[in-house]
Amino acid sequence: MLPRRRALPRALALVVAASVLTACAPTVAVTVAPHAADPACAAVVLATPDSLGEGLDRLDTNAQATTAWGDPQHPVVLRCGVEPLGPTTDRCITVQTPDGPSTDWVAVPADPEHEGSSDWTFTTYGRVPAVQLTIPAAVRSERSTSYLDVLGPAMQKATKERACV
Repeated sequence: MLPRRRALPRALALVVAASVLTACAPTVAVTVAPHAADPACAAVVLATPDSLGEGLDRLDTNAQATTAWGDPQHPVVLRCGVEPLGPTTDRCITVQTPDGPSTDWVAVPADPEHEGSSDWTFTTYGRVPAVQLTIPAAVRSERSTSYLDVLGPAMQKATKERACV
């Protein structure tokens, strides 16, 4: 019986250690979008990739219809259910996915006078629910936004109503 008593405290110690390590995993604080409860947002978020490329692996978030990738201090953040954009003169780009479908994004720098060193916001254009992707300057300085194409299949889960012209 004595060996069993020793095994129980060891097993309990392993469970406690695993719980502590799990509790240390960073969670990114994100503001929930106004239309995050739209059922299509669940489909969009579930279809997003686990990685946007090297160093941009998925992170946990604390809000419905959101996900994030990269460094918890400077994450790339996706929010589904933002207000759809109306007609705009902002830069609208069409991103073709490797499999064919395309997504229109309106790209806006947080600081138009310093575009190269600014955070950027990309919002789907003509899709309902609308999706917003925020890319911090720290990420933009290290890599291009070419990973937008891997988000295409997830964006196809939102209904396309208009396109860039």
